[in-house]
Amino acid sequence: MTLEAKLLQKLADWRPAGSRDTLRLDDPTAGWCLHLQVDAVDTLGCRLWELYLERTGPAISEPALKEQGQRIARQATGLLEPLSLIEVDADRNIAQLRSQAPAQFGNARLYYELLRQGNGSTRLSRYRTEGSKREQTSFTLTHEALAKLVRDLMA
Repeated sequence: MTLEAKLLQKLADWRPAGSRDTLRLDDPTAGWCLHLQVDAVDTLGCRLWELYLERTGPAISEPALKEQGQRIARQATGLLEPLSLIEVDADRNIAQLRSQAPAQFGNARLYYELLRQGNGSTRLSRYRTEGSKREQTSFTLTHEALAKLVRDLMA
């Protein structure tokens, strides 16, 4: 069973006991481990704090980080704002993507930030800024959008 299928199966029944619970799903055959920190899960979607997709198998033979970032920006749909490659840090072996156009709510701006490591491991979070203050915030995805996003990030 694929990681995407395992995720959909688990989300259909899983209801976290408390606030900010963690779900971990392994796919040793494909060499991936998904870590989700969630605030709530219901029958349609979940309120996520953070998604971390860890590469547990051999390093994937991906193109350079710039190409990985550009591919993710094209393929990763289902988020409120499309992503755009912002920076590639060759020394740290990380590509940074952010929302192309952050959502504006009064004086606050909300945007996604995705960090992709050279081996494929990926962290997705959402941030809220108001003035010079930046804080992480949770975000909502349907189960299907989340499963597709995970598939896109592993591709």
